[in-house]
This record gives sequence, structure tokens and C-alpha cells, in this order.
Amino acid sequence: MKLWTKIGLVVVVALCLVSNSKISVLGNEDELATKLKAIVAAQKDAWNVGDFDKFMDAYWKSDKLTFSSGGKTRRGWKATLENYKKSYPDKATMGTLTFANMEVESLGPDVAMMLGEWKIEGEKPANGNFSLVWRKIDGKWVIIHDHSSSAEE
Repeated sequence: MKLWTKIGLVVVVALCLVSNSKISVLGNEDELATKLKAIVAAQKDAWNVGDFDKFMDAYWKSDKLTFSSGGKTRRGWKATLENYKKSYPDKATMGTLTFANMEVESLGPDVAMMLGEWKIEGEKPANGNFSLVWRKIDGKWVIIHDHSSSAEE
């Protein structure tokens, strides 16, 4: 066998191994998307009944949580909760939240990214996009970074 033929075979085998390992590591993208979308649906339900504490269950309860919006980045679960409560002091200002066009991509066995659109209808209508970085910590998928932007920004 010529040297180039051997090298070509090695490259093809290596590519097949890499492709197969990616499939087995990242596995079932549909299952992951279903799981993360269910968490976001529970957030929406909590928001729509005015329950910030339950809404925040999806976020990493850590000082390392980051939330970027309006040109600022807040750090920490508690700071994020306090900002939500300041921005939406009662159920009337919270309005009704919906999410749409969500896309989920696995970035590794314990990390994922979600893109989507949010909309609030009611006293303070608003809409925009979001990107969430998820991480599986202690067997639970949590948001470790949220970047939400308003259509007006």
C-alpha cells in the first residue's frame, strides 16, 4: 500500500471515531431540548402567577451566576432575584410571559446553550431575545448565564 493511501485510511478512521464519539457524548439532542424547554415552561408558569421564587429555581443558586441585560452584568442569584423584584414590583407589572423559537444545542455532556425569544404582555409590554448557558450541576440542569435583551435596546 502506498504511503498516501495509508495516511488517507488513518485520517478516515480518525474522523469516523471523532464523529461517533461526539454522537455518544452529546447523545440525544432532542431529549436535552425537551428537558430544558420543560424547565423554561415551568419558569413561564411561575412568572405568570407572580411567583419569583419558583421562577428563579431554574437559575444556579450561586454568587457566580451572571445575568446580562441593558448593558450591565449582574452577578449572583440573590442580585438577580432582587433586580427582578425591583423591575416588576407586583403581578400587574409582571404581565403574562411567553417564550418562542427556542433552540437548544449541547456543548458537551454537562453544558448546553439555548436561544429564544421572550414576550411580556400587560401593563409593561416588552419583548426581546435571550441566550442561556445551562450546566448540569449535581444532577440538575441550571442556568449559569442569562443574556436577555429587549427589542428596544
